[in-house]
Amino acid sequence: MIEGTLCFVVSDDEVLLIEKRRGLGEGWYNGPGGKREAGETIRECAIREVREEVGIDVDTPALSKAGELTFRLDGDPQLHCHVFRTDRFDGEPRPSEEARPEWFALDEVPYDQMWDDDRYWLPLVLEDRTFRGWFRFDADGDRLRGRFVEPDVEF
Repeated sequence: MIEGTLCFVVSDDEVLLIEKRRGLGEGWYNGPGGKREAGETIRECAIREVREEVGIDVDTPALSKAGELTFRLDGDPQLHCHVFRTDRFDGEPRPSEEARPEWFALDEVPYDQMWDDDRYWLPLVLEDRTFRGWFRFDADGDRLRGRFVEPDVEF
């Protein structure tokens, strides 16, 4: 199973999302994130991915774990994702080869341009709550076939 991260930067009443420019989810919005590299902790992965994709440095002490996601495609485990949230960072978000950053008002998150599962757990992240979620997609990853979200878990 692949292990990865997502990180949501929240500032005032906005959240920083990226429009993916390539790879899985190209053209869709999500938080910066990616796969964990060998020898890297999950927190280090989240920090690195934000820096690589949008050019900002998240404040490590302010980085809090918001949730965990497990994704299955056609019943087979594919991805375990650790979700982080922060409201402190240095720098101005800038585009990269992989992502175009954009700030969205918390009440204007473009769920219709995101993965189908995001609408079930991202509101918890934006409310500064925790969760665990399990999602099952079809073999192509196009259709959500099942879901379960457990809010307010402890990490």
